[in-house]
Amino acid sequence: METMEKAEENKICPLEVAVNTISGKWKIPIVWQINEGKKRPSEFLRGIAKVDRRVLNQQLTEMVQDGILTKQSFHELPPRVEYTLTELGKELVKILWQLNDWGKLLIPDEKI
Repeated sequence: METMEKAEENKICPLEVAVNTISGKWKIPIVWQINEGKKRPSEFLRGIAKVDRRVLNQQLTEMVQDGILTKQSFHELPPRVEYTLTELGKELVKILWQLNDWGKLLIPDEKI
C-alpha cells in the first residue's frame, strides 16, 4: 500500500504546473501588454497601474525562465531591453482569450 501512495505523490499534475507558471499578480497583464505590441519594461510600467519595477522585473525574469517570453538586450546607450512572446507564450494568449470568454459568462449582461 505504501508504494501506491508514494507513486501518486510523485506524479506531476499538468494543471498545477500551468497555474503555478502564470500565478503572480502581474503575469497575465504582462502577457496582454506584450500581445498588444508593448515590449519594453518602461511600457509595462505605464500600462499596468501600481506595479513596482522590482516586482515587474522579477516576474519578467520568471516568465523568461518558464519559456513564455524571450529577452533581447541591445548594447547601446542608454541600455535597452525588449521582451517578446515565445511560441509557448502565444499558446498562452489563446488560452487567455478562452478564459476571457468564460469570464464573460460569470458577469451579468448589464455589467459588460
